[in-house]
Amino acid sequence: MARYVGLITWTDQGIRNFKDTAKRGEAFASLLEGLGGKVVELYWTLGAYDLVGIIEAPDDETATAAMLKLGALGNVRTTTLRAFDSDEVARIVAKAG
Repeated sequence: MARYVGLITWTDQGIRNFKDTAKRGEAFASLLEGLGGKVVELYWTLGAYDLVGIIEAPDDETATAAMLKLGALGNVRTTTLRAFDSDEVARIVAKAG
């Protein structure tokens, strides 16, 4: 499965409802599992982002659908990065010549 890094910030609605953040994280994990993916890890952070999530999904379309569903709830905004492990990047480099 492909891995993705989600950089997540709370919206005004999300910060007003900060007490529910752990439950929202669990709900996102269930949503992603329903799409065939998985939350590898979710971190609440200090700094420019309020949360950082590491997820796995079978493809870019599934990851994008999950992030769209998450964003549509109105509590967060996301920036999603496709992540490559060392084996994947070695194959990419080999293809690039």
